[in-house]
Amino acid sequence: MKILVMGGTRFVGKSLVQKLISLNFDIDIFTRGNKPTLNGINLIKGDRNDLEGISKLKNKKYDIIFDISGRELSQTKILLENIKDDFERYVYVSSSGVYKENQELPINENDPIDEYSRHIGKYETEKWLCNNKVPFTSFRPTYIYGPGNYNKIENWFFERIVSLKKVPIPIDGSLITQLGHVSDLTDAMIKSITYLKTKNNIYNCSGDRGITIKGLILTCADVCNIDRNDIEMVSFDHRKIDKKSRKSFPIRLNHYQTSISKLKEDLDWEPKFNLFDGLKNSFENDFKFKLNDTFDFDSDKNLFDL
Repeated sequence: MKILVMGGTRFVGKSLVQKLISLNFDIDIFTRGNKPTLNGINLIKGDRNDLEGISKLKNKKYDIIFDISGRELSQTKILLENIKDDFERYVYVSSSGVYKENQELPINENDPIDEYSRHIGKYETEKWLCNNKVPFTSFRPTYIYGPGNYNKIENWFFERIVSLKKVPIPIDGSLITQLGHVSDLTDAMIKSITYLKTKNNIYNCSGDRGITIKGLILTCADVCNIDRNDIEMVSFDHRKIDKKSRKSFPIRLNHYQTSISKLKEDLDWEPKFNLFDGLKNSFENDFKFKLNDTFDFDSDKNLFDL
């Protein structure tokens, strides 16, 4: 089976490609080539936004396409216009960030879309794939965490906890959030290509349970082997800043949890990582190698003033 991975050299792509290698698939990775790739992989360097770059895939035949780097509909269109159209499945990484804020939780795949979401291009891509009868499966993960995470989510909390810094917390920390481990996501992506039921379907993908932000901070303290009583959490008024802004705080500031029941049922899938084990996996295989780094806490001052 011949596989194309669009963006396969870091975080989600790296996790996916490592697993595909272990399954002995024949893999091409299309990337700008900014990161090293694994041995035995055919690396095609190019910019997917550029016709000259994407033309390197012209008339190539693939059985499966995993698209991790796509954000806008134009990126998917130019790709599919330049490869043979007889592939079996186009597996797309979308985002649960496409949903409108909902008073009823958990959010399911049929709930309203936020037309002003910064991820709206991913929803437009899903809609186009469906309307054009492209054989696809799309995943809408919540906050993805795990080794190699280039978005500061778990590491944002780890940095403050191991440095014994004050940890900003929205009011009493009772807002509910949800994280999903990168390995669980890539397991589901690979498994989906063998299930006919997942064809032309969209799935939320995350951890099994939500957690309060205060609970997340305390769980991170446990992972860092820091006494919970030594953690000083300083309240800020999250109502004064954009709920979806991650410039000062790493996760959205409203209750947020998606239902993964559809994925579990259709794919006979369960997340392998509970939150503690997933955070420990990230700490042990990534963050502990950064303990001597210099961390920047200047943005916290803005939150403490709220």
